[in-house]
Amino acid sequence: MARLHVPTVLRWGDLDAYGHVNNAEMLHLLEEARIQAFWSAGEESDDPAATAILDSSPGTDTWSLIARQEVEYLAPIAYTRLPLDIQLWIGHMGGASLEIFYEVFSPVGVEPQVLHTRAASTLVLVDATTQRPRRISDAERAAWGPYVDEPLTFRRR
Repeated sequence: MARLHVPTVLRWGDLDAYGHVNNAEMLHLLEEARIQAFWSAGEESDDPAATAILDSSPGTDTWSLIARQEVEYLAPIAYTRLPLDIQLWIGHMGGASLEIFYEVFSPVGVEPQVLHTRAASTLVLVDATTQRPRRISDAERAAWGPYVDEPLTFRRR
């Protein structure tokens, strides 16, 4: 399975009174990984498979809006100076939306490596002028296509 591995550093402020990352901060960590994976900061890349192709500059033509999120917590995350290994892939690429899946693991090299969190976000691309969903471009499909794989199945109680 092709996944994007995004090392993501915790901040001391990400911890709650219980000494672990709480649910609100987990959504921030997932957002950071998603931004690193899909948004450019205007820099050019020679990598034809680069996934960071959404324009994040002011006045961009496209907005990216989260339509839905689901998070499943499996093990608490305590503070570590080493970056978490957040793995992302696309479970479904529609006409104007992506379903992005995440698995949050303990830092690479720390044994045993623990799966802490599984999550999904539905991201909709919106034309900034019309404020209507816009189609995923051919260039975006080409860049993201290698990272389309089976969606997660969440536990249900």
